[in-house]
Amino acid sequence: MKLAAIDLDGTLLNSKSEISKENAEAIKRAGDKGIEVIIATGRAHFDVIEIFRDSSLKPWVIGANGATIHDPQGNIFHSVPIGREKAEGILEWLEQQEFYYEVFSEKAIYTPQSGRELLEIEMDRLVSANPEVSLKDLQLAASKQYSQSGFAFVDSFKSIPEHAEIYNILSFSFNEKKRLKGWNQFKDTEGLTIVTSAHHNFELEHESASKGIALGKLAEKLGIPLKETAAIGDSMNDESMLLVAGKSFAVGNARNEIKKISQTICGTNDENGVAQMLNSL
Repeated sequence: MKLAAIDLDGTLLNSKSEISKENAEAIKRAGDKGIEVIIATGRAHFDVIEIFRDSSLKPWVIGANGATIHDPQGNIFHSVPIGREKAEGILEWLEQQEFYYEVFSEKAIYTPQSGRELLEIEMDRLVSANPEVSLKDLQLAASKQYSQSGFAFVDSFKSIPEHAEIYNILSFSFNEKKRLKGWNQFKDTEGLTIVTSAHHNFELEHESASKGIALGKLAEKLGIPLKETAAIGDSMNDESMLLVAGKSFAVGNARNEIKKISQTICGTNDENGVAQMLNSL
């Protein structure tokens, strides 16, 4: 294997959203052995850079679920934005339906001023109607969403600068029926891809943007055949790269759908599953 693509949340990052010492050492060893380790994530590139700030690791980054590829120096190699008119149509509908959303661009993650208040209301309603639901768990899911860097708060999507390219639109809701309504609204939209990366969200990108497509483009750029690549992930936005990689791995905490399409199942993200994968390579 000459290339290893690694998802971040739920895969490389443990439940504390940290890169363990074991995983970091395994990435360095893999690099020393000639394996190009890349990060493939739904996060924005600038957010990934923040996570790796205190590390000596400077990988290629597939960001925004494949809508961007940045080289180790931070230069953009490839990008596939959603057309502005289509993006604004999506955002107008999300605002009308009172969804919390995040808009990923090159420099910022735009999100409405009222978004977090909307999620607070959803949490209160869900716990009131379902006493068995843990408010602490909901708050943890929300705080993880808010832990990204680069947020820019706007009154509405109309305040997003016209020059900002839109790579990804993430919608988040604790209301399952509401979330399903959103999924059904956009699942058959021409020119769009819809995926989910966590229990409470769905994400929209250009139809030519996926981790699998980006992995293919980057492997070609580096002169590495896809059969000599490996990938590891945990959620449905990882499916496309697991299907095209020469070797596919799932962490132990991955969704069952991801485990079923993976050739090997490693330990969980709290058991250094990524280190297990890299050491096996």
